[in-house]
This record gives sequence, structure tokens and C-alpha cells, in this order.
Amino acid sequence: MVEVREKVFMLDCAEGTQMQLRRCRVRFTKLSHVFITHLHGDHCFGLIGMISTFGLLGRTATLHVHAPEALGPELDHQIKFYTHDLGFKMEFHPVDTKVRQVVYEDKGTKVESIPLEHRVPCCGYLISEKSTLPHIRPDMLDFYQIPKSQVNNIKNGAGWTTPDGEVIPHERLVRPADPVRSYAYISDTRYLPQLAEQLKGVSTLYHESTYGEDRLSSAEKYCHSTARQAALVASTAGVEKLLLGHYSSRYDDENVLLAEAKKVFEKSFLTNEMDVFDV
Repeated sequence: MVEVREKVFMLDCAEGTQMQLRRCRVRFTKLSHVFITHLHGDHCFGLIGMISTFGLLGRTATLHVHAPEALGPELDHQIKFYTHDLGFKMEFHPVDTKVRQVVYEDKGTKVESIPLEHRVPCCGYLISEKSTLPHIRPDMLDFYQIPKSQVNNIKNGAGWTTPDGEVIPHERLVRPADPVRSYAYISDTRYLPQLAEQLKGVSTLYHESTYGEDRLSSAEKYCHSTARQAALVASTAGVEKLLLGHYSSRYDDENVLLAEAKKVFEKSFLTNEMDVFDV
């Protein structure tokens, strides 16, 4: 789950997702968009159950599902087969996994698909805030007795001229805008060194790290990445922090994966169920 500017997005929807939503106390009604990376069960088996439950709970707001095109007819069939009078609209948005494109956008946020290479068509998603206007300095407004009617003009770059003719530059009247944040979710994929170019400067990167270097051949065979490879992408891209996940059940202690990643990129972290990270 990603919460940004009072909106809640879901990235993939595995079996049991609706139970986890209850445990983490995310209000079902706040979820507006679901982004599915690919059609393997551990990434989408929970979708129809969650949609059905939303209907039983009386949801009325439209739920938007963004996913590889092949899911559309299957999801439509499941809804018709398993639900009756759902009570809300489920709008499906097909995603071309072969190209980078904007799949959702509003006044403050943009979501782009990032092409990946897995055993089935697959993409990641990049969620980015849009730049905001600078912050007005109330102390300067009071000092120069600037009317509130001029606030929007100043935010948009205007200065102020006092009754005595003194010109107060825009820069003295504002504080810089908050830095924009971005979160990249790189789901199942083989190691793609060139991926770093598309992730330059991302605030927080989640990158699958199914295997350690001891199973490099398995990673190559099944189109997955190792923790070290995920760290190489993070380091080259210059991200602020790396989140590791999608661990193989072969590892009883994922700290082995974390240690491999930290040798390449120090700001690496393991993810576990119910963890919360500040982007």
C-alpha cells in the first residue's frame, strides 16, 4: 500500500490481501487504484475476493484496476460469475507492459509503468509527486503588510512593491517548496542493469530480491534478481533507500540477502509484513 497526498494505492493483490488490509487498519473506502504488475497468482489471486468484499460492505466509489490487458476479460468473467449486483463500478485500465507510459495522473501525482522482463508480461510502477508551489513566509507578509489577496501571486513568482516604492523580491517572501518524493516498485524481473537509467533519483526503490548469489543460476533460469543485483540497480540509480522483498522460501534467514545487498548499497532494508516505511 502506498499513501500519497491522502490517496491510497495498492501495488499487486496477493491471496489474503483483504485480511491484511484489516490488520493494518487501512480503510477499504480509501483505496481507489490497484496496480497489478503481472498475472502470477502471488500477485493477483486476492483481487476478486477483495472486490467481492467491497461490494458486500456497500462500497459505492469506483475502483480502478490497472493491469496487463489479459486480466481484463478474466476479471470481468469472475465478477459476473461470483458476484451479483456489485453496487459499485470496477473500471479496468489495460497496461502495455512493453513500454514506459503514464497510467494514472491527477493534479498532484503521476504513476508510470516500467517495463520489466519476467516469464510472463510484467511491469513495475513509478509513483511520483508533482512539484508544489513554494511556501509563503507569514512573518514577511506581516512585516510588509502584504494583503492576503496577493498570496497566490507571490507563490507563483511575483514580488511585492511597498507603498514607498521598495521592491521586495519573490525569494524573500517564500520558503522553498517541499522536495518531491517518488516510489518505484520493481516487481518480478531478471537483473536489468539498464533499469537504473529509468530510476534516477528515486526516493525509495522496492526491488525484488528473490535469491542470494548462491543461487544466481536459479535467478537467471526463473527470471528473478538477487539481492546484490537489486543493490547494483539502486546504487547506479542513486536512490535514497532500497527495500528488498519477494524472498525465496529457501532462505530461513533473509539477513543473508540483506548482508549481500549492503555490501553494494548501504541503505538497504528488508521488508516484512506490516512494515511501514516513510518515503
